[in-house]
Amino acid sequence: MKNFSWKPVARTIAVLAFIGAIGAGALVWRGFRATTEPTAFESTVARAARNLAIPHSETVALSPVKATPEVLGEARDIFNARCATCHGGDADGHSRVGHDLYPRAPDLHSARTQGLTDGELHYIIENGVQLTGMPAWGTPHQARDDDPWKLVAYIRSLKPLNASETAMQRVAMSAHYVGSKSCEKCHASIYARWQKTPMANIVRDPREHPEAIIPNLATNTVAKFTIDQVALVYGQIWKQRYFTKVGDDYFPLDAQWDVGNKVWRPYLVKPGASWWAKYYGPTNLDHPTGPTCDGCHSVNYDTLTKKPSEWNVGCERCHGPGSEHIANPVRSTVLNPAHMNYVDANDTCIQCHSQGQPLTNPHQGKYFDWPVGYSVGKSLHDYWKLDEHALGDTAGMHFADGTASKNRMQGNDFVQSVMYRRGVTCFSCHDVHGTDNFAQLRKPANKICLDCHGPLSPNGPRTATLAAHTHHKDGSAGSECIACHMPKIQTQGIPGAFVRAHTFGFITPAMTEKYGIPNACTSCHTEKSPAWAREAMRKWPEHSPWRGDQ
Repeated sequence: MKNFSWKPVARTIAVLAFIGAIGAGALVWRGFRATTEPTAFESTVARAARNLAIPHSETVALSPVKATPEVLGEARDIFNARCATCHGGDADGHSRVGHDLYPRAPDLHSARTQGLTDGELHYIIENGVQLTGMPAWGTPHQARDDDPWKLVAYIRSLKPLNASETAMQRVAMSAHYVGSKSCEKCHASIYARWQKTPMANIVRDPREHPEAIIPNLATNTVAKFTIDQVALVYGQIWKQRYFTKVGDDYFPLDAQWDVGNKVWRPYLVKPGASWWAKYYGPTNLDHPTGPTCDGCHSVNYDTLTKKPSEWNVGCERCHGPGSEHIANPVRSTVLNPAHMNYVDANDTCIQCHSQGQPLTNPHQGKYFDWPVGYSVGKSLHDYWKLDEHALGDTAGMHFADGTASKNRMQGNDFVQSVMYRRGVTCFSCHDVHGTDNFAQLRKPANKICLDCHGPLSPNGPRTATLAAHTHHKDGSAGSECIACHMPKIQTQGIPGAFVRAHTFGFITPAMTEKYGIPNACTSCHTEKSPAWAREAMRKWPEHSPWRGDQ
């Protein structure tokens, strides 16, 4: 010990103290702000510490839950209710809350997240992560034991395709169409639900489905025709139209059935009613349905042969040609809008649920009213332009503020909405495979809305109860979210038949007074005036009088 020197030890301690002081100084200089972006070193150390804290038995745990369509549907509901506030509607971490957390809410599609084992994901979901915004799942009395495992299955479903899978999907896009019936063997429950939907029954041949014709044709005094003249029946919800065949083309007959009012009405698209009418002759026999209708009510309509691969909105309309998937049924051989970015995913629906024109028109000498050449997986913007609107203009298909005034304009509305900009998709609310709810909603409307918009939610409303927000009793028509945020103001072309707006904005009574746009208040309280509604809203304590006057 005689030769022991404290000097090296002192120097080491001094160096460590100096490094510590610099680190502490840097930390103080940087501060403890949540707005600060974590450094790469800090993130690496934090993730390593988190992963080391997960017991080995949990790391290798296998999920007891099978990722069936039903389980994934439940898991998505759980995610929307408990996770989307931070992780965002499409799980990429881009939410108002997720951006303000320290560390940031992770992108669940990312390789870093997908690289965790099922057991690690389950442990993190169930137990949370200290010193982050990730809470523990809760006690067994607060949630079902298998809910975290269902979320693991949902997170796995978000995994992006790898390079080889992407290459396989490009091949799948050039596969051939095989028809929806080919999907039934593996997807029997989904197929059974879809068969009952309006999507599957828009177009029907009365020789195969004599029950498709709703009225007694003998009662038609508007423009008589016989069953022998009817080649195809179109529609069943608001109106029903009848097409006859001349050569290779189908043409509308001159009378349509008003389903709601149970009366016959004339049918003819006149110039001014639709942009394309001026390019065709004055009668229905001048209006072939191929360019004007059939491309949206079928799968893979061929403009040369004038035949589709399948009538109605079948599986391959949204998932692409299926031959490769039938031969090799893995996810990389079929297109799935649920795995696309929100723009491409929504375009799967917007291609037909919008008013617009093809970028190339005419096509083969005719003017088409649907996006010729587009199929799912491509960019709709390369084939289609939405109907343009100038603020204040009411001569076309919009109200003065740009809200659509006619049906089949859900896409025109939706792309204007905050919901769209936040990554919400059509299938966040609708399930085209079929449900027991109106409009194929995944749940009753209020339940869907309140998954993300509960009282005092960061997404609003900013009141303690729903009744305090709506000023209507719970359970009443006025307490429905869609009553005010999706009013029925878009005409179906049939008296009394309207569909809901999809901008999700609130149309104030003042907008009715200034611009003639129908508002939800006086649409229900028909005996009252917009001025009455405006004054009533002024008394709502949480409501800005400035907004009400806009």
